[in-house]
Amino acid sequence: MNYVQILQIASIAIEGLVALVAAISAFRGRSYMYGFAFTFAIYVFYDLVKLYGWGVPANALSIMFFIATLSALASVWRISRRR
Repeated sequence: MNYVQILQIASIAIEGLVALVAAISAFRGRSYMYGFAFTFAIYVFYDLVKLYGWGVPANALSIMFFIATLSALASVWRISRRR
């Protein structure tokens, strides 16, 4: 395993940690964090599919990535509306 693969796996692990922390925060009453948890969970899945070549159709990945982006936008919007 070369350093690029190690960095990629580390990045996926950090994305998973972000998703977990966001989900815990959402469960504790910050409902706007659900969007970030969902977004980063999709990022983890997307990156794992790319890393391991799981054969998910490219159009499905594109749709998932678009949904993740909308989810992050909704979370940011909700945060900005709170202030």
